[in-house]
Parts: sequence; C-alpha cells; structure tokens
Amino acid sequence: MNIYLVRHGESMSNLDKAVHKTTADHDISLSPTGISDAQNAGRLIREHLERKETAWPKVRLWTSPYRRTRQTADRVEVELDSWVKDRKEHVLLCEQQFGLFDGLSDEELQERYPDEHAHYQKCEEWGGRFWARMPLGESRFDVGCRVHQAFGTFHRDNDKHGIDTIVVVCHGVTLRAFVMMWCHHSPEWFDAEPNPKNGAVRLIDNGEDLGYLPVEPEVQVW
Repeated sequence: MNIYLVRHGESMSNLDKAVHKTTADHDISLSPTGISDAQNAGRLIREHLERKETAWPKVRLWTSPYRRTRQTADRVEVELDSWVKDRKEHVLLCEQQFGLFDGLSDEELQERYPDEHAHYQKCEEWGGRFWARMPLGESRFDVGCRVHQAFGTFHRDNDKHGIDTIVVVCHGVTLRAFVMMWCHHSPEWFDAEPNPKNGAVRLIDNGEDLGYLPVEPEVQVW
C-alpha cells in the first residue's frame, strides 16, 4: 500500500501564535498562503501518481477533522479529481494536544505555570521531547500511541476493500508519529526528525519511507 502523508497548509496560527488565545486549536483556518500550499500538495501527489502508476489506483483520502486539515483536504481532493474514490475523517489523526501550554511562549509559561513548566523542562532535558507530556495535553509518545490505533482501519482498507493508495492529511507532529510507528523508528528518530514544511508530502511505499516529494522541503523548528 502507498501512503501519501500531507501536512496541512500554512494556518493563521503559523503566522501568529497569538491566534491561539482567541480561537480553539481545532477551529483555526488556513491562511491565503495555506490555500496555495494545499493546492500544491494535491498537484504534487497527482503528478507523482501519473508518473508512477501503470494501472488506475484505488485512492482513499483520509483527513484529521480540524478546520485547517479539512480545508487542505478540500484543495487536495480538487487537484486529485477522479483519482479519489472517496473521503473519510479519522479523529485519531488530529493535532497533538498542547493543554495548558497551547499558544503560550516560554516566557508566558514560566509566568503563568511555573511548576508545570519546570516539570516539563525536567522531562525534556532528561528524556527528550518525545516523553515529555504537556499538562492537560499530550506527549509525542501519546500521539504515536493514538496514531497507531488508526492503522487497523488503513490495513482493512487494503485487505477488505482493495484500497491500494491512501492520502492522509494531518499535522506536523502527527505526520512524524505516523512515519515513526508505521516504519518502526525509535523515539530518538522522532526527536531528531524536523517538522515538515506546511503542505509537504511524504511518501511511504509498501512500508519503505521514501521521504518528501519531490525533494526534501525546507523544514521549520517546532
């Protein structure tokens, strides 16, 4: 099975983290640039399918139910046009839950939640970000565990319904968690792997991680 993993296009919070103070994370929309990112991601996948496939594949589009991923999936679906058999959502593909830390700078965290921030920093320093859980939120370990729970759905797509290609529109941390769990990478791999650029497309081809299309894009530090 071929898996195209797409990070959503640039969001309004990617432009300005202060958006988190007035808008719930799941309801943050794409920026105008993010719409172009989404269209470009769909085009990349379509062009890759046209070059690669000798037979017409059965493509299912999966998306996180956040606003920005739905908006990205809308543009990807238009670009893929008749390639897509259908589209579904999976709640387990959503963004990492940041809890009390959502949208706050390190300075604000130290001021508002000094004890919680100190505990998080201790965990991060001794065990890496992978294990460090945000108060009332998730660690990257937690994201990996829940993403893995969705894999049975994708395997059933292939085994029972003949779906040989899926496109998964999700988030930066979620995308890396997917690659880690599907390809059996280590927590150290996750901590060393940069967050993908908005609109980046990563291909897993029959279990092999082939990286981003068409080449490794610029990455952004999270």
